[in-house]
Amino acid sequence: MTTTTTTVTDLYPSRGTTEVSIPRQDPVVWGSPDTPGPISTADLQAYERDGFLAVDQLITPDEVTVYQRELERLVTDPRIRADERSIVEPRSKEIRSVFEVHRISEVFANLVRDERVVGRARQILGSDVYVHQSRINVKPGFGASGFYWHSDFETWHAEDGLPNMRTVSVSIALTENYDTNGGLMIMPGSHKTFLACAGATPKDNYKKSLQMQDAGTPSDEALTGLASEYGIRLFTGRAGSATWFDCNCMHGSGDNITPFPRSNVFIVFNSVENKAVEPFAAPVRRPEFIGARDFTPVR
Repeated sequence: MTTTTTTVTDLYPSRGTTEVSIPRQDPVVWGSPDTPGPISTADLQAYERDGFLAVDQLITPDEVTVYQRELERLVTDPRIRADERSIVEPRSKEIRSVFEVHRISEVFANLVRDERVVGRARQILGSDVYVHQSRINVKPGFGASGFYWHSDFETWHAEDGLPNMRTVSVSIALTENYDTNGGLMIMPGSHKTFLACAGATPKDNYKKSLQMQDAGTPSDEALTGLASEYGIRLFTGRAGSATWFDCNCMHGSGDNITPFPRSNVFIVFNSVENKAVEPFAAPVRRPEFIGARDFTPVR
């Protein structure tokens, strides 16, 4: 019996001894101009240019109420808190994120299947898609910590084995996003350059990185250069608004020291033609609730 091993070329080597900038090797919009979907041609062109697309109202106020109630139910359920898919704040011990929320909750599973959501993903990626990751993020007031600057693709490539930049995320606001309560920040245009970070990946790095990013973190010098070239966009908006952004956007969010909570549901769609292989720069795969190995298309 002969065993055939398929070798996947690493277009974006990272976690080496030095930090390196690599021009993007992949398209941003994979679908053709006539690929059906809810995004206009002008908005697709803006997404191609900037790496993100803001939607003022993706879901209605009544729908927001349904998702808010479900979020509250999940974060107050002792069984959910005890689940390994729940990540808690290191200081306050309050829930920070609940992963694989589309499998835990039928309410959020329905949101993933909503054509307003998955239809945009198919249009951008030009294929059927599956959920690589989903989670609810909870940023209560008075001290919830932020997420440091990073490219999601750097981690998903290095630690989950996604070969190409054919992945898109959507952050749907379930509370008002002010300019003061730790909102999403993106460097427009940064998705065109891959920043290969320096430093090896520790085993079980995810246990630390989900609370505070370390491996895969850009240097201050690199971030200064990117911010000087591209600037920084802060996203605000009412509950029900959404931001779609490319997997290689340099992004982050600050701490929330205001009294006003900021919560969102975060869904990552990956093309079924970009299935995860073995990690490119990590000793072991991350758990499936963080980087899915079920490639079933969303229907």
